[in-house]
Amino acid sequence: MISGLESIELSTLILIVVAGFAAGWVDAVVGGGGLIQLPAMLLVPGISPVQALATNKMGSIFGTATSAVTYYGRVRPDLRTALPMAAIALAGSFGGAVLAATLPASVFKPIIVAALVAVALFTAFRPSVGELTRLRHDGHRHYVVACLIGGVIGFYDGLIGPGTGSFLIIALVSAMGYAFLEASAKAKIVNMATNAGALLFFLPHGSLLWGLGLVLGLANMAGGYLGARTAVKQGSRFIRIVFLVVVGALILKLGYDIWQESFA
Repeated sequence: MISGLESIELSTLILIVVAGFAAGWVDAVVGGGGLIQLPAMLLVPGISPVQALATNKMGSIFGTATSAVTYYGRVRPDLRTALPMAAIALAGSFGGAVLAATLPASVFKPIIVAALVAVALFTAFRPSVGELTRLRHDGHRHYVVACLIGGVIGFYDGLIGPGTGSFLIIALVSAMGYAFLEASAKAKIVNMATNAGALLFFLPHGSLLWGLGLVLGLANMAGGYLGARTAVKQGSRFIRIVFLVVVGALILKLGYDIWQESFA
């Protein structure tokens, strides 16, 4: 079984560990850690894009699981909402990963950039949004909206991936009325499920580099634990600021990808 560690120089391995830690921290606070982690994975000699994606998901699930447990111990998010949402998101992520095998991500990137710009503007010009939890829906409607969010964003995570945690948070804040802190706590539970859904697709294809994935996972765990504790301590205002920074970085990264593909 290929571990993925045999041909890696020590300097590259250190860079991957640092990137995994940073990605775990960012993911725990607002999502978007894949912006840091995936490019570092592509530095591994001989790694294919599919191996990088699969191993990235393996590392990420360690971090999201750690931050989800840390958030739960301190924020106590409502599992009656988070667990059904996570179950639907897992199925959606698996479906997205299946479609990703047949369609290029470049087809969807312009739509994602437009959505991210709208999200950034909404968050920047509505500073009071996400400060306090003011639920917008009651009864069954609340759970239906949560499951719809989980299914759509889970599908997106399996199909493309960057910014899944950020999309989850802004959807929970804007569509459901949660404060940023509680939205982050729920988003980690759902994001853990979306990572698992994509992994279920990748596992039978032998794309995982297990040794490298475990190293990445340990770094993600450390970053996820610290990031969740930081977010809980600093609160919703801090999360909102980091959220805007990460969404801005996502817009620049995906916009640059589109520009490169247009002139390739």
